[in-house]
Amino acid sequence: MTSTSQNRVNSEAKQAIAKISARKRAITAFLYIGGLVLGALLGLIGNEELNIVLNFIATVFTRLFSFIAVPVIAVSLINTLAKLNHGSNGGTIFTHTIFYTFLTTIVAATVGLSLFLIFAPSNVPQEMLGVAADPSAGITTSYYDHLINIIPNNFLQPFVSGNVLSILLVAAAVGLGLASMPTSETRTALVKVLVGLQDLLFILIHWLITILPIGIVAFTAQLVAQIEAGVILGGLATYFGTVISSNLLQMFIFLPILLFIRGLNPLKVAKGMLPALMVALFSKSSAGTLPVTIASAEDNLNVDKRISRFVLPICTTINMNGCAAFILITSLYLMQNSGIDLNFGTYFAWIFIATFAAVGNAGVPMGCFFLTLSLMSSMNVPVALMGVILPIYAVIDMIETCLNVWSDSCVANIVNYELKDKLPKEEISSKENA
Repeated sequence: MTSTSQNRVNSEAKQAIAKISARKRAITAFLYIGGLVLGALLGLIGNEELNIVLNFIATVFTRLFSFIAVPVIAVSLINTLAKLNHGSNGGTIFTHTIFYTFLTTIVAATVGLSLFLIFAPSNVPQEMLGVAADPSAGITTSYYDHLINIIPNNFLQPFVSGNVLSILLVAAAVGLGLASMPTSETRTALVKVLVGLQDLLFILIHWLITILPIGIVAFTAQLVAQIEAGVILGGLATYFGTVISSNLLQMFIFLPILLFIRGLNPLKVAKGMLPALMVALFSKSSAGTLPVTIASAEDNLNVDKRISRFVLPICTTINMNGCAAFILITSLYLMQNSGIDLNFGTYFAWIFIATFAAVGNAGVPMGCFFLTLSLMSSMNVPVALMGVILPIYAVIDMIETCLNVWSDSCVANIVNYELKDKLPKEEISSKENA
């Protein structure tokens, strides 16, 4: 066969593969949208026995995501750091990740502050605070205790409790330890086992993604049933609108602008990350969504595995755009209701306080709520208002988590785009050659 014929065959093969991939993505999108519609209809039916079954399915999916997320976080980070002793450019990847993480988080906090000043939510009546549920019931830890809890007291404790920050700390220590080990049969065997475990985990992830539309039906029905039952209440309209608006502005305006400036198509990135965004919206856990986030980035957007499996586990823990906005707006709102004077210096300081507090938050459901509660309690600010906010936090938490995962996705895609031509081929290669 001549070289011309061979090139034509290769070109036709690539076109056929592209058509199959496009058809597969279209079918997937149809199944996700269909799952949303079907779930909404089933939730509106209001049948008690049906709701029990759907809640069971939603719980099963939530547990499966949590089950797979913990080992994925640990193994991905260990494998990446273990390569740092062989001329790796992992330090360059990390530097880019940290830069964009803090950039997007500071922007989110600034947007939140701007809308807080524009909307100027008024204080709630004191009688509402008197009847509010005590949100601090059973919570006795301060913000410093929250930081202390990151330090594990045994090797297995972080994995049993699902403490993402502790898991990252242990994984980083093990990965750097492997990187510092001299090349030997023992080290090679350990790395091979970890690489094999990682490949196995991603097979399980793809199985889970295959049946994900069933989970979307259950999650949607569960949410609609909760709204119908009055679990998610109205009230505090201006405060609620401020928090939601800041998240939506960050999600639909500022992050897409950042992608566009860095040379990426925001619509293409959003379409590729759709499965992860859907799971984040309903699971309310960026850590639990991580397996789907990694798989979406690699399968749909060709993000290099060395990038996705290093950047995304880190971003899942420290890149909390939605949390930064919530912490800033809610903290200022609580201080305002407590009669504390707010001035320019206070506003400016809270941009950075909210940013660093968000970095220390765990990517779990209601993580931002309890972190804000602990932070305010440690500053002796009355927290009774958190009991008023609690009934509407379910909606806030959904949008926050979706924003967090979207921000993680943007950072990973930007880092991948910026480094794909700057790092050696053996370090960052295309997905086809990985």
